[in-house]
Amino acid sequence: MIKYLPSHEYVRVVEDNKAYIGITPFAAKQLGNVVYVDAPDEGEELTKGEEFGAIESVKAASDLYSPVSGMVIEVNEDVIDNPKLVSDDPIANWIIKVHLHDVSELDDLLDQAAYDKLCAEETH
Repeated sequence: MIKYLPSHEYVRVVEDNKAYIGITPFAAKQLGNVVYVDAPDEGEELTKGEEFGAIESVKAASDLYSPVSGMVIEVNEDVIDNPKLVSDDPIANWIIKVHLHDVSELDDLLDQAAYDKLCAEETH
């Protein structure tokens, strides 16, 4: 299951309160070639809706916001070392893996249909 923030971050729940967080394909396309990703350290606590890092491309720099509250259990070092991976496939090349504190926080995030509608509105 993938859910989205209006700010173009996704959370992909994989198992037992564990989830990957990254930017959406729409965001990656808008940014263009990603040249830098800043992520929190393992063990850091995230709060839903609050900033957890930043991403920069040749076009722009953006803060990253957490779709859920939780503890960072893994940072994708491949993305830190080679940020362009995010441009190539932002779902496969997630930024952080978290242990969710409260799965009910997913309930008020955007589903695929609502996110697609948001993206369509932003491109017109």
